[in-house]
Amino acid sequence: MDDCPLTDRERDVLRVTGEGYSVQDIAQILHLAEGTVRNYLSGAIGKTHTATRHDAARYARQKGWL
Repeated sequence: MDDCPLTDRERDVLRVTGEGYSVQDIAQILHLAEGTVRNYLSGAIGKTHTATRHDAARYARQKGWL
């Protein structure tokens, strides 16, 4: 497994994203503000060099990070 650049919270958010939930749903599930979820998603997208949150979740899953 590659060294994972994602934080624990970024991985949590990507796991839920991979289940098809909206940002609002993710925020409720993880007890976070929607803006916080967006920040974690933005960080994860940047670290995975992907274009969307779904791409980031898919990439992280393929790498074994989730």
